[in-house]
Amino acid sequence: MLASTSGYATTEKVVSTACPRVLQHTVQRLQDEKPQNLCQYAGQVVVVVNTASFCGFTSQYKGLEALHAKYKDRGLVLLGFPSNDFSQEPDSNAKIADFCESTFGVKFPMFVKTTVRGPDALPLFKQLTEQTGTTPKWNFYKYIISRDGQTVKSFSSMTGPQDKSFVQEIEKQLALKGAGQ
Repeated sequence: MLASTSGYATTEKVVSTACPRVLQHTVQRLQDEKPQNLCQYAGQVVVVVNTASFCGFTSQYKGLEALHAKYKDRGLVLLGFPSNDFSQEPDSNAKIADFCESTFGVKFPMFVKTTVRGPDALPLFKQLTEQTGTTPKWNFYKYIISRDGQTVKSFSSMTGPQDKSFVQEIEKQLALKGAGQ
């Protein structure tokens, strides 16, 4: 009896350490507002980006979707978080979902409109800011999270999805194998 209890605790510990702290969040999916645990992306290279429909950088959706299509089979996942922090995302979640899909063919995971900076920021963005020392300064600010969640790099809105430095960092992280990989 004692051995099985010990085994259970060990299993629990393995599960909790398998998901990096930065991904230990549940957020609502944009399309249906169903809760999604970000731990489902543990072991992958994760790109987190705050988005907006009415921004000069909105065309980056096309490049982000191209990255997603090109690298998803190698372990890349892009996560989009619409935000009205810069007054360029006034629409409802349903309208945002329709816009992303019909205008740019976005297939990567998108989540409900949220706050990405300041005291009311989504806890994920608070952690990304803490780990990089950089808060999103505008829409389409990007963070690349390593497979093990230990390395997070930030890229400004001016860095497009096809920029050499951004793609090189993604490829570098994809080439690295996380613990247990």
